[in-house]
Amino acid sequence: MAAGTDFILEALLREGLDHLFMVPGGLVDPFLPALARHPGLKPIVAAHEGAAAYMADGYARASGRFGAALAIGGPGLFNMATAVAAAKTDGSPVLVLSGEVPIDMEGLGQFQDASQATLDDTSVMKPLTRLSATVASGRNLNHWLRRALTSMLAQPSGPAHLSLTHDALIAEIAADYAPVSDFFAAAAPLSATAAEAALTLLAERGPRIAILAGAGVEHASSAALLKTVTERWSIPVATTLRAKGVFPEDHDLSLGVFGYAGVRHATAALLGSDLDILLILGSGLNERDTMHWTLRQKSRALMIHVNTDMQELTSQSEAGHIVPGSARAFLELLNRAEAETAAALSQGAAGRRSWIDAIKAGPRLFDVENCSRPTRPIHPAAAVAALRAAFPRDGVLLVDSGAHRAFAGHYWSAYEPRTYISATNLGPMGWAIPAAVGVQCASPGRRVAVITGDGCMQMHGMDVQTAARYRLPIVFVVLNNGALGNVWLRAHQYGPLPSELTTIPDHDWAGFARALGAQGMTVEDPADLGDAFDKALAANAAVVIDVKADKDCPTPVYDFSDGARAWSYHE
Repeated sequence: MAAGTDFILEALLREGLDHLFMVPGGLVDPFLPALARHPGLKPIVAAHEGAAAYMADGYARASGRFGAALAIGGPGLFNMATAVAAAKTDGSPVLVLSGEVPIDMEGLGQFQDASQATLDDTSVMKPLTRLSATVASGRNLNHWLRRALTSMLAQPSGPAHLSLTHDALIAEIAADYAPVSDFFAAAAPLSATAAEAALTLLAERGPRIAILAGAGVEHASSAALLKTVTERWSIPVATTLRAKGVFPEDHDLSLGVFGYAGVRHATAALLGSDLDILLILGSGLNERDTMHWTLRQKSRALMIHVNTDMQELTSQSEAGHIVPGSARAFLELLNRAEAETAAALSQGAAGRRSWIDAIKAGPRLFDVENCSRPTRPIHPAAAVAALRAAFPRDGVLLVDSGAHRAFAGHYWSAYEPRTYISATNLGPMGWAIPAAVGVQCASPGRRVAVITGDGCMQMHGMDVQTAARYRLPIVFVVLNNGALGNVWLRAHQYGPLPSELTTIPDHDWAGFARALGAQGMTVEDPADLGDAFDKALAANAAVVIDVKADKDCPTPVYDFSDGARAWSYHE
């Protein structure tokens, strides 16, 4: 027999977790002594409940497992709402646990009661999660925990929430927990008929074939398989921004990112009139991943769309052929293609090589001269380029939401899956700062850095103290341009007041970091960037680098902007 709290913590350990991200509070008090009885699960206390959920999200993305966050119900859970929504839109498996008042006290006016008798915070979380439920007693704790994890890990994956009443936390549990994660480790569903038909189309409608790899390739842990298949038949690969890194961007078959912050090679290949087939693996066809839907309007290629998310297949796709299923299962089928398909793909390989070489003979990036611009204030591209030069090849970069997302997405090169991490769909500002804590906890042997902005620091900069408190050697690069960058680039054209409303005072973020127990540096001259990054990486501590950046720098999203101007809505 074990108390409910011990049952839950032991279950997380059996599922392979070694960290729990939390903010203590009265409604989760029973967990505090229980955590001392489970030393294998290290608690990380965040400055804000939303940050705890962001940390769990980062942990999930970096580890390939799921992350877990704990807070009180009511105000604590409501503080997590944006973080949970961001995890849902990016398909990140996060288990959110919240404490609730005893059943007998529901609706009687107890402090912070948000039970079904009052605010019903379980219902608030339902549209943001794959499952949100109340665990009323210890008798059904095992059932609801396993059901929550099953809903969270089933494709498409996403967050799940359990509201744990005090009764459930202190109850004696007789059940022996059996982990569920292993059931999903090798799950790779595929519609065999549709997939075989897709192979026939690849053989008959080629030879100019390209792949657009999305986050589903990462979710299915199939990046290595993607590389094997594409090298076998010389098939070029573009990625979405969300999937940046699933294919090494210095590979001779890499076309780079397509869509928002995309590069010229990907645009030329995917929108070119000579492309025969575009194989879309594990990606939806939303605005940013399709260059503001330009891919759906301009591409003349036959699109074969492979995805586990049926809603994305049916509501976003206008593909010529749809294959419900996982990217990994489809790539495995393609890799063992029968003689006729294999022969056709081999026959077209030389032609694809010539086509790729012609595309890649042209420039890859826009405004590449900005990467070495020597003037003050510092151009964001120069900061991105200098960090890439100093950073280990297998290091993990998190990118926040703002103009810096465009500069990082365009100028940063990623070489491995799960080394370029960003909340690209909902895109809440400040996400990357606490998420980096989760990433570093999941990847203690790797260097972790964040590219963020001063606007993002105003929202979640306080969790620099969490990195410092737990001695996590994260490098936070603040592109401090004194503005809400992307918004200012639009707003300042409308007049003085819009410009003023999107301008931020020039705070001393290095001093702020030192006040929180981290190290702080300020860089004003681009010539000093490399030295500052080297020192930060050598410090083996949490470091904030305040880069005084130029706000009046157009973002390298020219193709995307052209697509937005040319597009009109239609079904």
